[in-house]
Amino acid sequence: MIDIIIQNLLSPVVLFFVLGILAAIVKSDLKFPSGLSEGLSIYLLIAIGIKGGIELSHYSIGSVIKPIMATLFLGILIPIITLMIGRPMKLDLKNAIGLAATYGSISIVTYGAAISFLEKNGTSYEGFMNAMVVIMESPAILVSIFLLKMIEKNNASPSLSSQGIGIVPLSVRMIDKDVIRESIFGKSIFLLIGSLGIGVVLGEQAVPAVKPLFMDLYNSVLVLFLLNMGIVAGQRLPEVKKHGIKLLVFGLITPLCFGMLGVLLGSMIGLSLGGTTLMGVLAGSASYIAAPAALKASVPEANPSIYLGLSLGVTFPLNLIVGIPFYYQLSQMIQI
Repeated sequence: MIDIIIQNLLSPVVLFFVLGILAAIVKSDLKFPSGLSEGLSIYLLIAIGIKGGIELSHYSIGSVIKPIMATLFLGILIPIITLMIGRPMKLDLKNAIGLAATYGSISIVTYGAAISFLEKNGTSYEGFMNAMVVIMESPAILVSIFLLKMIEKNNASPSLSSQGIGIVPLSVRMIDKDVIRESIFGKSIFLLIGSLGIGVVLGEQAVPAVKPLFMDLYNSVLVLFLLNMGIVAGQRLPEVKKHGIKLLVFGLITPLCFGMLGVLLGSMIGLSLGGTTLMGVLAGSASYIAAPAALKASVPEANPSIYLGLSLGVTFPLNLIVGIPFYYQLSQMIQI
């Protein structure tokens, strides 16, 4: 286990992320232009989506139905559990919803780092797992907003410490059409779903056109993106600390617990060592692209320094350094 962690620490993606954090701590003037930062995000979204679509085109629906159902299950269950955890943490409802959406959704870059980790270790994985990234991206956002509307409609107290979620009659009106549009047609999910669809339709015939940019250069672009994310994460660390030790414990413990759940579920549905590891990564990571974008529009009262600072400043580096090798080691133990 120690050897795997050291190996992951010495990978370029992790070291450049650490370099970014150091730049923020020492207040270096190193920064990425906003246009370049957004461009790197768009690149990663397209790369993961189209690779997932091409891989998915190789499989029949019958062969991927179990992973799809397992992924949707995690995308629904994790935000509910996160919302319930908000009770002893004494978070108000809106901030608890922010955490539920963020931790129920996934980190594309963490997933990309996990792919690099598996390739470095010579571990194969099911190609359709790239498609699971897209499938798990939006359910948690929709479920979290739906839970918010349910609680508000039930005239619940705004404090989770004194309320239950309750059950109220389901109604389409509980979710505003603008929320649905933001969750499904926001640029992150739109690019992922669109790229996935293009990959599925074109299959292998898309490879000659996309391979030089979106496959061959993927790991190098990921290094640049993680350097930028390190700078942002370092800047947000003080924001997380001022909200108390309970949030820090949440950001350190719950991702590993969710990741263990993902690993167990991946093993139960018969995924390989690599596929099971990636299912753990999907469950254990937290979004800082799609979920924050949707929350900003639909739950503006939620404090970004809590859900974004925690996911980017605590859980993201935790998964890069400890989480990925931990899910890999756990997957090995379960499959023995």
